[in-house]
Amino acid sequence: MEQTAQPKQHISLTRFAWLSIGAAVLTIGLKTTAYFLTGSVGLLSDALESVVNLVAALMAFAMLTIAARPPDEEHAYGYGKAEYFSSGVEGALIVLAAAVIAWTAWGKLLNPQPLESIGFGLAISLVGTAINFGVARILHRAAAQYHSITLEADAQHLMTDVWTSAGVVIGIGAVALTGWERLDPIIALLVAVNIVWSGVQLVRRSALGLLDTALPKEEQEAIQQVLNHYQEPNIQFHALRSRQAGARRFMSVHVLVPGT
Repeated sequence: MEQTAQPKQHISLTRFAWLSIGAAVLTIGLKTTAYFLTGSVGLLSDALESVVNLVAALMAFAMLTIAARPPDEEHAYGYGKAEYFSSGVEGALIVLAAAVIAWTAWGKLLNPQPLESIGFGLAISLVGTAINFGVARILHRAAAQYHSITLEADAQHLMTDVWTSAGVVIGIGAVALTGWERLDPIIALLVAVNIVWSGVQLVRRSALGLLDTALPKEEQEAIQQVLNHYQEPNIQFHALRSRQAGARRFMSVHVLVPGT
């Protein structure tokens, strides 16, 4: 029963990946336009991260589709672990985006340039940021409901984009108020350092999932409480083991009963 219900759940999750793909395409257009209007390296870094968002969303769609496959003779436990590949790649892409942002910002820091059409450029960028924030919240709720690390990774990635955009807006606003052009790349560098952390955490969680890490301690304790309820002097449970593959959880236990 569990094996038949789980694939249907995964098929329904692909609609969230399509939502993420649409948001990425839209924000790429908005933020690229904002960059060409202003010449801000912060907005360029924002647009580049949206390109990474699109690649990550396409990867999430592919992996959710694979994870939806039912178990077969060669994969008796299903394809749920495909989600870890998506979240791992997404974490790596977040780190890559941070590196590109830092590299671009460093060049602008050494050779600052004046910004143009600041107000209109920021307005366009803020529309893209609002779209990403809304989609990130939807994906976060879906990830919690369906226990999907792929959707969680996508939501976290979009939120790094939101934080990047917030930093860019602050940087450009500070440049407009103070006239100090180096503030734009400095804030872009700080944003890059901040989003590296979320990328590293995603890669770590994906690696742990692929290595069959045990369920969280509180879940193991809940399982043990159920077993304790049925334990009697002549019925014993031991060697409890657990692991997680995407949204599915597995456990095994040895049950000792009388020979009769």
